[in-house]
Order: sequence, then structure tokens, then C-alpha cells
Amino acid sequence: MRRDQVIEELMDEYGTKVLHLAYSYVRNRQTAEDLAQEIFLKCFQKYETFEGEAQLQTWLYRVASNHCKDYLKSWHHRKVLVTGYISSKLGGQEAGPEKQLIQNAENQELVDAMFKLPLKYREIIFLYFYQECSLKEVAAICDLNINTVKSRLTRAKELLKAILQERGVDYGRTAEETEIRSEG
Repeated sequence: MRRDQVIEELMDEYGTKVLHLAYSYVRNRQTAEDLAQEIFLKCFQKYETFEGEAQLQTWLYRVASNHCKDYLKSWHHRKVLVTGYISSKLGGQEAGPEKQLIQNAENQELVDAMFKLPLKYREIIFLYFYQECSLKEVAAICDLNINTVKSRLTRAKELLKAILQERGVDYGRTAEETEIRSEG
């Protein structure tokens, strides 16, 4: 199969999931859309590096995760954060698409609590629950030992529970029993 056909199929099948993954890192719909486009462009350019040792989906999520992490470290991201902070202090910003996306989530409290988690826990929760990746796939995507993934998942669930209890939300069920659904 030709490279452009593979990338087109990836975009069709995983476009929304990659967008949601990027959003989980940057919390801004427009930036997430830009990152998703860049991720698929990078996959197109680097397709020859895919050796077939992992599933194509795992490779795609790994590229996406690394690209988002690189973006968060970039000068551009830090400049956007400072500009957004100054703008919000000078005059109220309208609720943007990212606010609408969160407001449309089935479980607002859980989504808010998830975004309070440090990135290393949030990414594990997102991949495991939202993207329904196995622990082995999460380990491959994040380039971590599977035991580290298990530990972070356990810690993330504990932190989520504590955040929700602090807010007065009584989840009488575990995080595993709580469905986390993504749009699309």
C-alpha cells in the first residue's frame, strides 16, 4: 500500500482521536487542530521509519505524544501562554471552542479533575481510558516500562478521586468503573 493511502486511512480512522490527544496536552481546540495537522504531516514524512514492530496505531500515538510534548517545550507555546494570560487580565475573554468542548463532555467534573492532574498522569489516563489503549500500548507510546505505567495509572486514579472528593463530588465507584468518553 502506498504511503499516501496509509496516511489517508490513518487520518480517516484516527483523526478525531489524535485531535483529542493533542487537546489533552494543550487544552486549546485551535492549537490542537494545528498540532493534529502537523502530526499527520510528520507521519507522512516519517512513514519509512515505521518498522512494523508495533501496531500502526501505537506508532501514530507515539508520534503524536512526542510532538505535543515538543510543542509544550517550545518557545512559541510559552509565548502564547504569556500573551493569553496578559489578555485575560486586560479584558475578559469570551468562552472559546475549548470551553465549549469541555462543557459538552458528559461528565464535567471528571474532565475538570483530569486537567488538574500533572501531564505524566493525564497522558496515561487519556490513553488508557479515552483512547482505550492497553497497558502495553500505553507503555510503548510513552516509552515507559509497563510497571511504571501501572504505577502512574494507580496514582492518577488516586489523585482524581482526591480532587473529586475535595470538590464535594461523591463518586461511589472506582475510576475504572467510571466511563470516560471522548467526543466523536
